[in-house]
Amino acid sequence: MPVKKSSTPDFESAMKELEQIVESMENDKLTLDDSLQKFERGVELSRICQQNLKKAEQKVEQLVKKHGELVIEPFKDEQESR
Repeated sequence: MPVKKSSTPDFESAMKELEQIVESMENDKLTLDDSLQKFERGVELSRICQQNLKKAEQKVEQLVKKHGELVIEPFKDEQESR
């Protein structure tokens, strides 16, 4: 009996697989069914990446120190500060 992966891939693994899917969809001649399967997997991987980024953002918010005290501050990216 084949062993199924029960764990969710980490961010890097999900991104790598997502990049491979995009490349395959751009360069390979796929059937409609194959394209739909790859698209569905891509959506799943995209959600995994978004969840991982949100978790990382929450950790950053919790770990900001100000004047020697730990305070929660919203995460600011470069685009927001412009």
